[in-house]
Amino acid sequence: MEKIDFLIGELRKEILWQDEIIIDFVVWFLSGWNVLIESVPGLWKTKLAKTFSSLCNLEFKRIQATPDLLPSDLIWMNSYNPDLKIVELKKWPIFSNIVLVDEINRAPAKLQSALLESMEEKQVTIWDKTYHLQEPFMVVATQNPIENTWTYDLPEAQLDRFLLKIILNYPNKDNEIKIYKSNIIKNINKITKKITKTDIKKIKWEIVKIHVSDDIYTYVSNIADYTRNNKNITSFLEYWISSRAWIDLINASKTFAYISWRDYVIPEDIKKMALPVLRHRLILNYDSQIEELNTEDIIKKILNKVKFK
Repeated sequence: MEKIDFLIGELRKEILWQDEIIIDFVVWFLSGWNVLIESVPGLWKTKLAKTFSSLCNLEFKRIQATPDLLPSDLIWMNSYNPDLKIVELKKWPIFSNIVLVDEINRAPAKLQSALLESMEEKQVTIWDKTYHLQEPFMVVATQNPIENTWTYDLPEAQLDRFLLKIILNYPNKDNEIKIYKSNIIKNINKITKKITKTDIKKIKWEIVKIHVSDDIYTYVSNIADYTRNNKNITSFLEYWISSRAWIDLINASKTFAYISWRDYVIPEDIKKMALPVLRHRLILNYDSQIEELNTEDIIKKILNKVKFK
């Protein structure tokens, strides 16, 4: 836990106004999957990912998504080596620990499809050969919610592979002044201590051992059942939330319990993680637009109705 406290403390120095977001980001990382970050430009999405990678001494690569991007730009390409007179396989950004796909909703369908295997199986297949990616491997994807020109909706299959969807908001006045000052005084928070990959493996193993009672499993099952069989909810949904989502909710809650200094999950952990885990997996229909409901309204409504017994 000392390592986790160090990690959170250093992130707070760099990302001054997003305390809750930092907690969600740590939960994402220790859970070992992928995260989708949404905000307007200039709110330090890239800096958050780069700072995190540096703190954990991980290899970081960034790729800017554009409508003409091809899978070969992200994964591989054949390159002729004139010295050896052979064609070599060049591995691109996907072969690193943390891959930032900036403005992922600008990427075309071919690239979206190419990402699916790496996001779920943590491997890529090139022709007839499979390459396992580095451990840990995670995708950090960002999207801008206000631009629609040359953007594509992410397919549901890909949305379901993001453990969390995190939304960055504007800082308040006091924090914005601190941001101005921190960017004028350079290197004031230079990182001298880092978390190792061995530390990360040890922490993840400790999280696996976090206890989840049968009552908690029943509670999550009741929430899932409510989204599928209660007409007050299903009438606003295009389709039901997958089983993967509920597994992710339990795993994220175990991680949140761990960084809260507990070795067991409580209902409040489920409630805390329900919003970032489920908000991108709820696909609303036309009726929800008529009622002026959004995904967060629906999730809060579900949590208010389903009680822990």
